[in-house]
Amino acid sequence: MLKYTLKRLLVFIPMIIAISLIAFIISINAPGDPIDRLSKSAGNEGGAEKQSGTTKKEKQKLRKKHGLDLPLFYFSISDLASCDTLYKVQDRDQRENLESLIHQFGNWTAVDNYYKSLLDLQIEHQKIDINAIYENDSTLNKNDLNESLNQIGFNIVSLLEESNTVIVDAKFGNLERLITNDNNFTSLSSAYHNVKNRRKLLSTTKTKWKTYIPSINWYGFKSQYHHWLFGNGKERKGIIRGDFGISYNDSQEIKDKIWDKVGISFTLSLLSILLAYLVSIPIGIYSAYKKDSRTDKTLSLILFILYSLPTFFVGTVLLLFFANSDFYLWFPEAGIKDPVIWGNHPEWSDSFWDIFNWSRIKHQAPYLLLPIITYTYGSFAFLSRIMRIGMIDIVSQDYIRTARAKGLSEKTVILKHALRNSLLPIITVFASIFPMAVGGSIIIEVIFSIPGMGLEMFNALLNYDYPMIIAFFTLIGFLTM
Repeated sequence: MLKYTLKRLLVFIPMIIAISLIAFIISINAPGDPIDRLSKSAGNEGGAEKQSGTTKKEKQKLRKKHGLDLPLFYFSISDLASCDTLYKVQDRDQRENLESLIHQFGNWTAVDNYYKSLLDLQIEHQKIDINAIYENDSTLNKNDLNESLNQIGFNIVSLLEESNTVIVDAKFGNLERLITNDNNFTSLSSAYHNVKNRRKLLSTTKTKWKTYIPSINWYGFKSQYHHWLFGNGKERKGIIRGDFGISYNDSQEIKDKIWDKVGISFTLSLLSILLAYLVSIPIGIYSAYKKDSRTDKTLSLILFILYSLPTFFVGTVLLLFFANSDFYLWFPEAGIKDPVIWGNHPEWSDSFWDIFNWSRIKHQAPYLLLPIITYTYGSFAFLSRIMRIGMIDIVSQDYIRTARAKGLSEKTVILKHALRNSLLPIITVFASIFPMAVGGSIIIEVIFSIPGMGLEMFNALLNYDYPMIIAFFTLIGFLTM
């Protein structure tokens, strides 16, 4: 037994590391920049607001706080042409553009000079004051000036994010027309010509051969993955100690958001699983005892009809007929409590783990009955058939025939001798149900507006809250292992 346990633990550790690595890869490849979601200016994506010095400083602070200014992993495998500090470029589109330019030309120095010249041009563009130009020449059309200036800014941003030769040529043509042929923007001429010269050097100093020579860059423990897994030794503890970071939506700690949500889903699922076992085990025993009889076939037909009904259909039908004032308003239609009544009972805890208060149970029972039925009905066929098969296999064993030969009653033979061993398969199945119980059911919790992990995950998917999604993914993987 000890040897088996040690072997399982040795398998468990690398699998958990693999799960965490997959979760991390998903998080870093998710669309968008998390800093844009977390920064105060997330709602103001365009124009000067996005490029303002104040906004950039705020983003730099957030990036450093969450360890996003570090390299991704302990090491990276690239080529001789690549830069080992490219991760410091904050904008993802610009970073991908630099990687593409390195792959095209193989000369990081030339690519870096071209990139910096574009940034210089962008800075000069931001310094232009339309009002000052208009005051010097009031015959100009102010709207046209603004439009031209915006077009220049748009083309500069496109060059920072684009490496396709055809598109880049078109953008340079636009800048040539807007800057060189317009006397109002002569202050940009010097920086623009510097960009043109740097671009020419990309082709004349090309060292494509460097992209074919592999190179390994070692970063050590100061990496995003180490920070994400083990923490930074300060405010972050890492997911290995239950710290999944903060939510993109409300900047709250994910571990705090998950705790009560898991409690709600776990309690509902546990109650439904217990109910399913209490119903399925007697049905399985009776079906095995009446094997191939009309009763056995009728029970199988009914159970498999229930099994074939989708949960969203059953949940909607239950709400329509039993939580609808036009039919029979027997049960509440949503939630898990009445906020008015709940507020008048300070002894009722908000935590769903505190479930041993009888008055609270009576209050919440009507809210939970329909969801529990929706959770449970589909398990009857699955569990009862496993019980039936296990019982049929056991009753054909020699020791059962011996018990019958001793003159024991059929009830004693089935319930005392056969039942104990036939329960092993159905108990084993519980291990696979447990992760699903903690994860909740997205469909059921959305239909009944139950604030559990399923509904939380649904909202996280709609709002691109990747840390919450990754926390859910990692937690379920851990419980499955």
